[in-house]
Parts: sequence; structure tokens; C-alpha cells
Amino acid sequence: MHPGKQTFENKREKLYAIIFESDTVGGKRFDIALIITIMLSVIVVMVDSVSEINETYGSLLYFVEWFFTILFSIEYILRLISIGKPAHYAKSFFGIIDLLSILPTYVSLFIPGSQNLIAIRILRVLRIFRILKLVQYMYESRVLMRALHASRRKIEVFLFTVLILAIIFGSLMYLIEGEENGFTSIPRGVYWAIVTLTTVGYGDISPKTGPGQALAAVIMIMGYGIIAVPTGIVTVELSHAGKREHNRVCSECSTEIDDPGAKYCKNCGWKL
Repeated sequence: MHPGKQTFENKREKLYAIIFESDTVGGKRFDIALIITIMLSVIVVMVDSVSEINETYGSLLYFVEWFFTILFSIEYILRLISIGKPAHYAKSFFGIIDLLSILPTYVSLFIPGSQNLIAIRILRVLRIFRILKLVQYMYESRVLMRALHASRRKIEVFLFTVLILAIIFGSLMYLIEGEENGFTSIPRGVYWAIVTLTTVGYGDISPKTGPGQALAAVIMIMGYGIIAVPTGIVTVELSHAGKREHNRVCSECSTEIDDPGAKYCKNCGWKL
């Protein structure tokens, strides 16, 4: 390997260790600094939405917002440089979040004029999604994300089953209660069934007849059991995700390496 290229690879690996690895001294300092920066930038966005403060300190907040945007832009570029396959990271969940955290400020430059104030407000609100960047710097949140990802198919089936039950119960309640008791349509009945199954119970509509109240009682009892199902699914996956979190990650393609004795990445062949 050419000495210049080898030097670049060494620097890239050191940069990767600081930006992506949180178990090193440099990585921990970087994460702490970035978390503080993210929180401050989110506070600026929230404060800027208060009209009284914006009228008085609007110019200062505008300057501070650009300061944070430039910092996050540099961070995003460094992330792309430090990883072997930048397109892989750019298309990942956190890569998209990183991009969304800086794009609104730049896009707002091309939407001048009072007629576009609503669009500018939307762009400002989008900056609040920077808080999602915090997820990748916290061990517990990474474990939770892994657990949710691993149990997504089971949860999808569960939610589909709940939707079917809500449609059935909502239709039955529409037939039993009718329009005179507030159930003016099947969608209205489905809405009531979802509110009841989830034990929210707004009380804006409720059954008045004996059969309707009996059906409501059954749905309420089922609601307690339904709440427990996704909790159990995620809990099981959490125990497995906690173990997987300690696995190594390839610095070239960000693939998780679950084999402690592996010397090369199973995805791209990069030497670990």
C-alpha cells in the first residue's frame, strides 16, 4: 500500500473511532459535546418559536442557528469521510436524521418573502428532529432500537390483529347502538372501539343500551390483555438486544460483527 494512502487510512480509522465508537476517551468526549450541542440547538429552535422573544432577539437567534447548522454540517461531512462506504451511512436512519438536521436552514435561504412564512415555519420545526440524533449516542436507546427492529414483524401482525378486532367491534356497536346513541357510522364505531381497546376512554361517545354496554365491557377487559402483548414481545427482544450491543462494528460498511473471533467483515471483507 502506498505510504500516503496508508497514512490516510490510519487517520480515517482514528476519526471513525472518535465519531462512531463511544467506548474510547475521544469517542466519549465527542458524544458528550455533541449531545450538549444538540440540546442547545433544540432549545434555540423552541425559544425562537415564541413571538415575544423572536421580536427582541430574532437576529441573535438567527446567528446562533447558523452557528449550530455549520457545526452539524461539519460533523455530517466528517462522518461521511470517516466511513469506508459513505453512501451506506447516508441512506441509513441516522444518516437521514443527520441530513434533516442541517437541510432546513439551507433550504430556508431559497424561500424568501412573506408569502412563504408558513413554509419557513415548517422548516424551522423540522430542526427539532435534531433531538433524534441523541438516540445514537445513548446505550439504552440503541438497545431499545435494536429490540424494536427485531420485534417489528411480530408487532406488525399484532397491530393488524387489533385493527381487525376494532373493525369488527366497531361494526357491531354501530348495529347495536345506532345513530341515535352517537354511533353515526361504522368509522365512528371503529374509532370508539380503538379508544376503548387501548383503555384511553375519552367518553365523547358511549353505549347506552344493555347489549352495547355488555359488548363494551368485553372490549375493555380485552384491552388489558392486548396492552400486555407488545410489552412481552419487546421485553424478550430487549434481553437479546442487550447482548448484541456489545458486538463489534465494521468501520468500512458499519455491519455488526457478532463473531468475537472474526478477523474480516462478513459483508465487505474489510480487515477488522
